[in-house]
Amino acid sequence: MTKMIIGGAQIGGIQKAETREEVVARMLALMEEAHDKGVEFLAYPEMTLTTFFPRFYVEDRSEFDHWFETEMPNAAVMPLFDKAKEYGMGFTFGYCELTPEGLHYNTSVIVSPEGEIVLTYRKTHLPGHAEYEPERSHQHLEKRYFLPGDTGFNVVRSQGVIMGMGICNDRRWPETWRVLGLQGVQLVSIGYNTPSQNNLMQAEGLEKRLYHHELSVCAGAYQNSTYAVSVAKCGDEDGNHMIGGSVIVDPDGFVIARAQGEGDELIVAEADFDKCAFGKSTVFNFAAHRRVEHYGLITAQTGVVEPE
Repeated sequence: MTKMIIGGAQIGGIQKAETREEVVARMLALMEEAHDKGVEFLAYPEMTLTTFFPRFYVEDRSEFDHWFETEMPNAAVMPLFDKAKEYGMGFTFGYCELTPEGLHYNTSVIVSPEGEIVLTYRKTHLPGHAEYEPERSHQHLEKRYFLPGDTGFNVVRSQGVIMGMGICNDRRWPETWRVLGLQGVQLVSIGYNTPSQNNLMQAEGLEKRLYHHELSVCAGAYQNSTYAVSVAKCGDEDGNHMIGGSVIVDPDGFVIARAQGEGDELIVAEADFDKCAFGKSTVFNFAAHRRVEHYGLITAQTGVVEPE
């Protein structure tokens, strides 16, 4: 029987003026609280170390290279790795990666309780647009500042649990969950930075955004019989508002922990990973029930092709 106390470390808005060291201090405070509550694996949000800069447009993309990490771990985040190792706590967090080849990715890592990076993931489903669009209420320029990830959806067995990752928009795509599910995933961590208003449809505000967020995570967890921890960076950031709603979801798709506010906040739940086995052996017994001969369109085409 594998049980684990898992936590989600929601982070309130990070302003442009905040340093990496200031942000890491906030992360350490949540990690200390998590340790006091017996957390063994802790998830932080997407782009935990910086403000969500894709809301800003610059002509020369390299002007924003200072938001990216050129190595991981580095001096700014090493206290986080050291403290987690002291606590014997695994964790995951997101950051912006600039590779030695000059490539830019929206990245997250899983770190073992021994302080070693055991899995790296680069965001696959980049939302938004690449050029400035004045008709939008705010810009969402991830396609300008990042490349689509090249890692695919992989898993790792760490702390006796099969773990995988998605980042933000990935949670809305069933392909994310199914590829992880086909590898027997038992815990999916997803960090996100989600604006509280659709920038092309003002009527789609906070309530609907929170609903779609939670719907995506609950459905993905249920349909692949896995626990999921989905953690926000949220609240006011540089005059822009992002949703909170961090959740931990069980393999039946039920929320078992939910953040109450929009600031730095820890959510905690016990996961009994034996519960993943029931769904994986019955309704979602993939070996018994999947019919891959009918799924060709999923990988054969991207856009919709309507009948004539």
